Amino acid sequence: MTSRISHTSIDARDAYAQSVWWADVLGFTEDPDDPNAPDHDECLIMSADRSVQVLFIEVPEAKSVKNRIHFDLRPIDRTQAEEIERVLALGATEVADLRRPDGSGWMVLADPEGNEFCILLSDAEREAYLATHAAS
Repeated sequence: MTSRISHTSIDARDAYAQSVWWADVLGFTEDPDDPNAPDHDECLIMSADRSVQVLFIEVPEAKSVKNRIHFDLRPIDRTQAEEIERVLALGATEVADLRRPDGSGWMVLADPEGNEFCILLSDAEREAYLATHAAS
């Protein structure tokens, strides 16, 4: 027997605010049978098919060191640059720009509570990069 991941839990100073922010970034929703509220200590968001779930759990301490685990996001309906611009407009901050002149690489950003995450190339950009660089 093996196990599967039920959901990813993330400590937060404000579980509700983090759930709202990440729902905007990921296009997720809350559980309609258990909606999130500003006074909840735990707030769950999920993908439309419920296969991916993220639970924000309120804790008293602030984030103090680099994440040991983080999300790598791949844009599905826009370019990497467009997704970076969208997420920055939602309130993310830039941590490190690791994009290279050859079109590869990623951008490290942080959410409103300082949790790092990366935005990768979209599938189309990745395929184009591989096709271009496989021939050279």
